Amino acid sequence: MSGILMPKPDAATLARRAEIVADMRIIVPGEGVVDTVNEMRAFESDGLTAYRQLPMVVVLPETVAQVSRLLKYCNERNIRVVPRGSGTSLSGGALPLEDAVLLVMSRFNRILEIDYPNRTVTAQPGVTNLGITTAVEQDGFYYAPDPSSQIACSIGGNVAENSGGVHCLKYGLTANNVLGIEMVLMNGEVVRLGGKHLDAEGYDLLGIMTGSEGLLGVVTEVTVRILQKPETARALLIGFPTSEEGGQCVADIIGAGIIPGGMEMMDGPAIRAAEDFVQAGYPLDVEALLIVELDGPAVEVDHLIGLVEAIANRNGATTCRISQSEQERLTFWAGRKAAFPAVGRISPDYYCMDGTIPRKELPRVLAGMRELSEHYGLGVANVFHAGDGNLHPLILYDANKPGELEKAEEFGADILRLCVQVGGVLTGEHGVGVEKRDLMPEMFNDIDLDQQMRVKCAFDPNHLLNPGKVFPQLRRCAELGRMHVHRGQVAFPDIPRF
Repeated sequence: MSGILMPKPDAATLARRAEIVADMRIIVPGEGVVDTVNEMRAFESDGLTAYRQLPMVVVLPETVAQVSRLLKYCNERNIRVVPRGSGTSLSGGALPLEDAVLLVMSRFNRILEIDYPNRTVTAQPGVTNLGITTAVEQDGFYYAPDPSSQIACSIGGNVAENSGGVHCLKYGLTANNVLGIEMVLMNGEVVRLGGKHLDAEGYDLLGIMTGSEGLLGVVTEVTVRILQKPETARALLIGFPTSEEGGQCVADIIGAGIIPGGMEMMDGPAIRAAEDFVQAGYPLDVEALLIVELDGPAVEVDHLIGLVEAIANRNGATTCRISQSEQERLTFWAGRKAAFPAVGRISPDYYCMDGTIPRKELPRVLAGMRELSEHYGLGVANVFHAGDGNLHPLILYDANKPGELEKAEEFGADILRLCVQVGGVLTGEHGVGVEKRDLMPEMFNDIDLDQQMRVKCAFDPNHLLNPGKVFPQLRRCAELGRMHVHRGQVAFPDIPRF
């Protein structure tokens, strides 16, 4: 698995594999346990396919009681558990462990309640993101966060990663649209956080769980807010000679007090790949393409279109198309939504990164990425949520060429370091997982990381849930606040560290 180190497998657990598998079949009868090598291959990686590892066993429960019994069983026997949704994670968050139960929630796939008076939908975690919108769109409603993988990604996985999407600039990420969850703790306890009400008293535990990447508990039910579709939605397709001019246009639009429903940007390589794949009518003689969607009452949308067009012209736009129909608006977005698979057609492999920067730093970071591309000798195609500064550079490489994957990883790490240097963060929506785990010290010092680990310890004191993810080295709850090196000797030398 390249240079990524994971916790050393527990020999005692592996020695009991047959017994554990038999017990899993008692907890989850029928076809809910997968333990043969060939069948488990389907679960050996998530969307970050550069890293693969077979689990000890795959378990697909159907009821909350089964999840509770499974976690309690594993907690009592010191068995690691890796939760998994649809497996679309791009950070290795659902990467299995050799000695762990892979807990797959895909059979939790029912919508439990649609409540229009309260404008909420309550769903099981295996329901797809798009499935929520599909369930309510006939009545004029939709679910706002819309990751590019929304046709496949699960709402439970969205909660784990705090997923975003093209319309999150105006309507918020998952954290801004989840009202309540039911979850099971590692000891088997079932708890509820939040509900249909807007806010709750006490600590914001729902906020802690959203984006917790499977380290704190297993979500078994999600209540989200749904929105009424806007009266009007129109999009502008704006081309620029350079990415810097496009980036400055983004900053100027937000600076003018305009908050579009979505604002996305692609650079030259991504534009050409998407157009070849989808034929959306993108201009091929530009190096930056901005898609700006404005929604609301028709008169407001018409007014804002004029303002945005003027700002674009001041920033050197060479082309500007305004959607004249709903079909044309959807066509504008079709290329952007298909950008990832489109880039897959022009390169044997690509490495999709995720970092977030202040909007004003877009021109500087784009220039920096070009310099890094030349330094590493690898191409890069940029597709990103320009409005909130969430970058998605796609590093192009060939895994069949020795050393290219390692070069791509180093290139990606330098991009993330650049994001932090300009005041940004390591991730906007993909999560840390294993991909960014060892870069956490670029953003947090030991005190910061210890404080985060204390939260982990409160939920999972034995570190059995998704170990090896997020935190750059294995810390134990007992070590926090008193680990030091004395005369070259590390305290608790028997505890494994990586």
